[in-house]
Amino acid sequence: MQLPTTFCFFLLLIFELSSCTIIRVISGSSLELPCSLPIAYHGSAITWTFNDEDIGQLRSGSTRFKRDGLVLSISSVSAADHGKYACFVKENDMEIGMSYNIEVVAINAYTIMIPEGQDGHLPCHLPSSGGVTAGALWFKETSAGQRTMLDLEDNSTDGEKKLERLYPDDPDQSIILRNTVLEDAGTYYCESAEGETLITLYIYVRAAPTVAPHSCTGLDKPWEPCPDENSRMDEPKLKESLTQFAFETYSYLRQSQPHSNLLFSPISIAGALTHLLLGARNNTRKAIETGIRVTHDFSCVHVQMKKLREKLSGSLQMASQIFYNSQMNVSEAFTNQSIEFYEAEPTRLLENSEDNTLMINSWVANKTNNKITHLVDDVAPSTQLILLNAVSFSGQWKTKFNPNPKKGSFTKLNGDMITVPVLFHRYYMTTVTYSEQLEAQVASFPLSNDNSLYIVLPRSSTATGLLQVEENLTDKVVIDLVEELRTTPPENVEVMLPKIKLDVQPDLSMLLRKLGLSSLFEDAKLCGLNSEETFVLDDARHRAFLALTEQGVEAGAVTSFSFSRTHRSFFALRPFIILLWSNQANVPLFIGRITDP
Repeated sequence: MQLPTTFCFFLLLIFELSSCTIIRVISGSSLELPCSLPIAYHGSAITWTFNDEDIGQLRSGSTRFKRDGLVLSISSVSAADHGKYACFVKENDMEIGMSYNIEVVAINAYTIMIPEGQDGHLPCHLPSSGGVTAGALWFKETSAGQRTMLDLEDNSTDGEKKLERLYPDDPDQSIILRNTVLEDAGTYYCESAEGETLITLYIYVRAAPTVAPHSCTGLDKPWEPCPDENSRMDEPKLKESLTQFAFETYSYLRQSQPHSNLLFSPISIAGALTHLLLGARNNTRKAIETGIRVTHDFSCVHVQMKKLREKLSGSLQMASQIFYNSQMNVSEAFTNQSIEFYEAEPTRLLENSEDNTLMINSWVANKTNNKITHLVDDVAPSTQLILLNAVSFSGQWKTKFNPNPKKGSFTKLNGDMITVPVLFHRYYMTTVTYSEQLEAQVASFPLSNDNSLYIVLPRSSTATGLLQVEENLTDKVVIDLVEELRTTPPENVEVMLPKIKLDVQPDLSMLLRKLGLSSLFEDAKLCGLNSEETFVLDDARHRAFLALTEQGVEAGAVTSFSFSRTHRSFFALRPFIILLWSNQANVPLFIGRITDP
């Protein structure tokens, strides 16, 4: 598409071909280059050259001369127009003129300014269609106009890589440029393995200013009080934020793990982040609020999280905890509010790794009723802060399954069939519908304490069929679907579900970065927690357990549904998505995907 912008430059040059103006032009735009001469000439012809070759009176359909050659006009700039342009006249045996260097850049070209000494994030995304078959290639343009491929595998300095791909098996092929120096400035290109340029980045490095000392002056006060704890608007506001956060989180995690089993508790992750939010100030506070999709300065978020945890306590036990370095001091105000809103008193780490490992794993086992007994292998002596969250769910089927053992054939994404133990009921009272938006069948399985297990079954067992459903799985689609199933009368359906027992630990550190919370790992403003020094997040973990048995669901659930016989039936014997939902709070508790039970 031709862009209407016209670039006009009027420059006074007094030396023979001594000045060269560099112009970056967006591909598709219009460009006019004036030949502004410092003397009056007397009818001598103006000569234009391109890369030192005479352009002539008409170079191409898009290049024309105006005003007797005083202006060179290009109506639609393309990559072929990239190069050096010069105009000159000969008067009295003297050659006088001017020149331009034209750099043509694509629409997906961006300029990034990085402060010296800071880490720079260089973005690049592979096309969303299909899986990641090969990582993107990164190049830097040298001073001679040549390109050098960047080595992202073996360029460590003092044990830390200068360049590193953040998410190797993800469509997001962004890299991090560590400890930037002035020599890192230049033009960078990200290309697909097939040679397609995905993005062009112009990196400028700003000389580092004098570093101001760490200060929490005016930022170390307690979290502000909620003006109206009984407001009817705050509860639905938090639920909407949590649901949006849940499905955006699923989108990030399923892209990084496109074919494996997946399980996480969005309410657990959000609970850990709101706990940390209690001590966050300034930009760190805003980043966490944006990450969990709550409005900025929503002072009642902690009051509402406490009410939500109490409402869910009949079936979901949720606990968070902060362990901090023994050399640090956590403010008394933060400690008091942590206890008030999250029933968690921040705890000092012990003197050695073995004792800390035992302490943390014992806490996890206690809070999950021994469903998860091991979370960390060791705790480094340099650890400053560990943020943990644990959830434990237990729900019984409203309609019990046949206790007699039965087996079925489950079809995996690659087409292989495996024999698995299944739950079976010939006349299960449930609600089944077909979602046009998801192009999938959905079934609702009522659980005790006003909870439900929803199973989303794609039309086929292929990776493409699963991907299509996942790309359309948004918070708005699911909320509408839940409401539709609630108002649809149940009926007797022949049901077969695989027995499931999962123990999954998604990469929470990667997720936090995807949510825009990289600053937590670098220089977080946690002045409400500690005002004496810079505080960085050292370890963030999330682990979820799921068991689907004849009795019900424990600690989370995933499953799917289909119609495959003349008799109304629902057989989840191919990859599917599960949603464990609290009907009482109307929020998702667990979301997962089963590809290999």
